Amino acid sequence: MRHPIFTLLLGLAVLITAGCGFHLRSTTQVPQELRTLVLQSSDPYGPLARTVRQQLRLNNITIVEAADAGTRTDLPTLRLSGERQSRDTASVFQNGVTAEYSMVMSVSAQVVIPAKGIYPVNATVYRSFFDNPLAALAKDSEQNIIRDEMRQRLAEQLVRKLLTVHVAQLNDKEILPAPAVLAPGEDSPEVPSSSATSLQ
Repeated sequence: MRHPIFTLLLGLAVLITAGCGFHLRSTTQVPQELRTLVLQSSDPYGPLARTVRQQLRLNNITIVEAADAGTRTDLPTLRLSGERQSRDTASVFQNGVTAEYSMVMSVSAQVVIPAKGIYPVNATVYRSFFDNPLAALAKDSEQNIIRDEMRQRLAEQLVRKLLTVHVAQLNDKEILPAPAVLAPGEDSPEVPSSSATSLQ
């Protein structure tokens, strides 16, 4: 008698979580128009580009590499700039040696949507790091692990910012030009810079 009740409760839990819009932590409901995009980076094989690529795939986004896109003008593009890292002293030991750092990692990117505009997006992550001069090698490895985890959070933020790009498009739909349908062999029209929106 216990099994049917357990099955019923489990089915009820699944229905409730599905009905309330529950999604796994690392997934985002990306707008349909951004489900396929070109990924451009100054360092396409660097750690940031690899992490962003992995996060896009986790969210079921089809990635077209910049080298494979060729002259296609119908796909949105995510342009990554290099990551910026800095650290500031947060606390010191009694002898004046730094005990704790405040680490900051940030990245700027642009979402370019053909015939609509360029939408800048930014992501920043903060972490604290406790230093120990007596265990320099171990702390060095720990710092690398923290940096990898910060890149993961940056990539998640960038994917979530794709939703804000969609909202910005909806808000600007009155001033944005209608998407042009190009005839074969015709060049794509230039996008007016007035449609650019900054997304923090």
